[in-house]
Amino acid sequence: MTTSRPDTEDLTARARIRDAALRHFGEHGFDRATTRAIAETAGVSPGLLRHHFGSKQALREACDAHLVKVISRINEQAGADMAAGGANGVNHVAASMAALGPYQRYLARALTEGRAEPVFDAMVRMSEQWLAGLDERRSDAPFADRKARATVGTAMALAVGILHEHVSRGLGADVSGEEGAHLLALTLLDLYSHPWLSPDEAAAYRDALDRTRTDAGTALPTEEGPR
Repeated sequence: MTTSRPDTEDLTARARIRDAALRHFGEHGFDRATTRAIAETAGVSPGLLRHHFGSKQALREACDAHLVKVISRINEQAGADMAAGGANGVNHVAASMAALGPYQRYLARALTEGRAEPVFDAMVRMSEQWLAGLDERRSDAPFADRKARATVGTAMALAVGILHEHVSRGLGADVSGEEGAHLLALTLLDLYSHPWLSPDEAAAYRDALDRTRTDAGTALPTEEGPR
């Protein structure tokens, strides 16, 4: 019995379909995008699209899986750079933005629609890994647990991609290009290396928040008497 081997053209077609789906989902959203239009953009028949992916939902999941792989490679390279004493993690933003540039529209649309959960969750896990190393060098205890900080930090990082047109306009350079990505990395380096609050100021604000929360929890409801 002979074993059939995957056809090279089929593998190429699969990638073309996925890339066309990333484009259509990004431009039109998941609900409005159609498999027929995606197949036409990819230069394949709707039947071949169904052969490779089965359904529009499965195709969207394949798009997310592809982005998780791309982001994982970026994260691994950043870790290798750190271990080799090269660019630090924030400097790697330039390479990250360049690699994710073609997918920004898809990410922006999918995330604002409440989709792309695997992509967001993978980025949170990667952020937790970075924070684990940073926490070892902290002299003070974090205010929130590592997953909470990784979740909010990921959302803040993704906001640059979602708002890339506004950020690019403010920086005077397209953040998906080499010049804009470099300027973005420099700006992030400055922000991260010069925090807006000192540890003592942050602790004072935390204590104030705790007091406000305690006061709100112990306040008794009042009743208005008859007028």
